[in-house]
Amino acid sequence: MIIFDSSTLILLAKIHLLDLFVLDFPGLVVIPEQVKMEVSAKDREEVPLILSLIKDKKIKVQKVKNKKELIKLMADFNIDLGETEAIAIAVNDKNNVLATDDRNAIRACKILKIDYVTSISILIRAFEKGLLEKEEALIKLQNLQLFGRFKKEIIEGATKQIRREA
Repeated sequence: MIIFDSSTLILLAKIHLLDLFVLDFPGLVVIPEQVKMEVSAKDREEVPLILSLIKDKKIKVQKVKNKKELIKLMADFNIDLGETEAIAIAVNDKNNVLATDDRNAIRACKILKIDYVTSISILIRAFEKGLLEKEEALIKLQNLQLFGRFKKEIIEGATKQIRREA
């Protein structure tokens, strides 16, 4: 199972990779209720795609019940409620993977020993699997750089990896 936080879900939708990923992913794709609320609260171009994937049951919305755990995670790692709910779902099963680009959520994953992926690693993996051609992957990477807050070194490393794999 892979659990998305808001930022990574939105980034993949913005670069037109979310639907390709969800349709190719062999496991369950989950978002917490809070993430659904966060992504659908604003009138953005990617919202219809995300809501359509939810409606078509390609993305499952999951409720988090343990409010005490959420409060503790938020305080311990200085993260927002969407990331907190995603981590709370992921922490319950070691086979879960969290999709996040949030620095504090990544730090929490490392401390809590939760596997995680980023939008860039998902993009690179889609390219490696042959779901994207080299030029398409590089364009999507440029778009991630525009929409996300990635260090220059991370983008350069991903660019080299895509070019090297081709």
